[in-house]
Amino acid sequence: MRPLVHGLRVLRSSPRIAGALSGLQRYAIRASRVRWFSKETPRWRADTSQIQLRPYQDDCIESVLQYLKNGSKRLGVSLATGSGKTVVFSHLIDAVPPPNQDATQTLILAHRRELIEQAAQTCRNIYPDKIVDVEMADMHATGLADITVASVQSITSGDRLSRYDPRRFKLVLVDETHHIVASTYHTVLEYFGLATKEDAERGVTALVGVSATFSRADGLSLGAAIDHIVYHMDYIDMIEGDWLAPLRFTTVQSGVNLSTVKSTETGDYQTGQLVKVVNTPEINEITVRSWLAIAEGRKSTLAFCVDLNHVAALSSTFRAHGIDAQYVTGLTRKKQRAEILAAFKAGELPVLINCGLYTEGTDIPNIDCVILARPTKSRNLLIQMVGRGLRKSPGKEDCHIIDMVASLDKGIVTTPTLFGLDPHEIVEDATASTLKELKSRRERGLEMEAAAKAAFENASGGSSFDGNITFTHFDVNSLVESTSGERHIRGLSRLAWVQVDSSRYILSDKTGSYLTLSKQEDDYVVKFTQILRGHVKGKSPYMRPRDIVSTPTLEHAINAADTYAKKHFLRAVIALSAPWRGMDATPQQIVHLNKFRAEDKKLEPGSITKGRAADWITKLKHGATKVAKRLQAEKAQEEKEEKKRSGKAAPAWWKN
Repeated sequence: MRPLVHGLRVLRSSPRIAGALSGLQRYAIRASRVRWFSKETPRWRADTSQIQLRPYQDDCIESVLQYLKNGSKRLGVSLATGSGKTVVFSHLIDAVPPPNQDATQTLILAHRRELIEQAAQTCRNIYPDKIVDVEMADMHATGLADITVASVQSITSGDRLSRYDPRRFKLVLVDETHHIVASTYHTVLEYFGLATKEDAERGVTALVGVSATFSRADGLSLGAAIDHIVYHMDYIDMIEGDWLAPLRFTTVQSGVNLSTVKSTETGDYQTGQLVKVVNTPEINEITVRSWLAIAEGRKSTLAFCVDLNHVAALSSTFRAHGIDAQYVTGLTRKKQRAEILAAFKAGELPVLINCGLYTEGTDIPNIDCVILARPTKSRNLLIQMVGRGLRKSPGKEDCHIIDMVASLDKGIVTTPTLFGLDPHEIVEDATASTLKELKSRRERGLEMEAAAKAAFENASGGSSFDGNITFTHFDVNSLVESTSGERHIRGLSRLAWVQVDSSRYILSDKTGSYLTLSKQEDDYVVKFTQILRGHVKGKSPYMRPRDIVSTPTLEHAINAADTYAKKHFLRAVIALSAPWRGMDATPQQIVHLNKFRAEDKKLEPGSITKGRAADWITKLKHGATKVAKRLQAEKAQEEKEEKKRSGKAAPAWWKN
């Protein structure tokens, strides 16, 4: 029983959800930020619309129309869960002008029944005079309706797609667009002349995709289908604008060890292995007792589990404590699922448990508590789960997210990462605004301080005087030898990334070509630099760097870079677990490194591994000496300014 007590004792309020939000907050477009108090009636607005659009929805539609007017045909819109994505793309149907008198039809694509039914009903409400048809399962559309809402699986089945004449469609709308690179979507896009940017420019049909999570699990761009993200509205903006319910976050350190759980090709945990360490009587007991301690007064809790067995086990644990917790899965009969969901929406059921059903497109505004009982490495999945509790509802003050955090050494995405905080960050009963303020404080000066701490010698090498100023002497090898910079990225990647300064990482191949991952303003940018064969002496031995991806989150950038590296580099060279990395450094490596070391700090054969020597050489090759000098200068300037503020004179030797 001791682990259970310990698990409850370390229960802390924190943000595992906090981090995914900040990344999306700055996604690809910054030009079309929300104009909160725009009062002009858009020129496109139909007088017959019965739905009053919010200002940001107007702005979003205007942005889409402007891009279409300028000739762009494959557009993406990033809108947070609860922002009214269905309403936005439904209003686009009348807003987008026909390119000619024949191309007047619209096709809406989605991948789940709930999304399809919701879109069809919304269109019927907005356009009572239009014919709205559905293509799904045994419901076969004619292909002639004004608006067709289709399941992507159904429309690509057999010859069903052949009923549609691409020349008559002005618009293809895709819900939950982060799925759009799937082969089924590609089939539809190719049929409608939207598979490539060039094809789209020659055709009459425009593509608009809407999603709350515009990123792929493998980190690669959605550029195969979407050319421009033309509008972005994130959770923080929505909460601050009072369009979404406020959030509170609590992290419960459950003690689950994920070190043995392998990952899938998309980077998330393998379900079969994950459930073995998460679905235990002890962990389920911690989850329920944590909910009892934290969620007092909460009326509607939605819990996310790993698989069917986990759902059933957690439900049983709740009921053992006298809590009426029901569960639904993909195997639950449709009628029974509808009855359970209706009871939950009516407030008759305090806890509803699911796995994989309610991450997308489900509108349950009364949810005032979310339990994240399944660890994940997927930022998208985390955002989707948190998003279930964001919708506003009468009498609902906020939504409390209870995050059952496991071991953080394997790249797990936690609520702190959603606001751009370190995944290990623990705060007390945090709100979204608290986390945003905390992130701002962390960003003000801490990046340089963290790099300086790794770069400077320990306290015994420093000289101090009365006051708060400490003057520390610097040795470049302390920066080269430090591994603190790699700890975080190596918790996210199994490849041998090397941090060469506070905002830049390098992954080198055997040939000398390399990937660079760097922080540039609001984004993490990955570039590939290829070495030239037989280069001319005196000229750069490298080709011009090629852009791979630009994204607001480190995790997404690493996933993209790793995916690229595994396709273009030798795995035996770049893997952290490669056998050669554990061998003794070569004499050539020792000689090279000793050129930069003092006589009393020379390396001896057998004193360092080949892998560590390679990392040190990479740091030196990519500017460690320059970084060291810059950090020393910044530290000296910081200390001089502190001296002035303190009003104390520096020692005489400082002036020499």
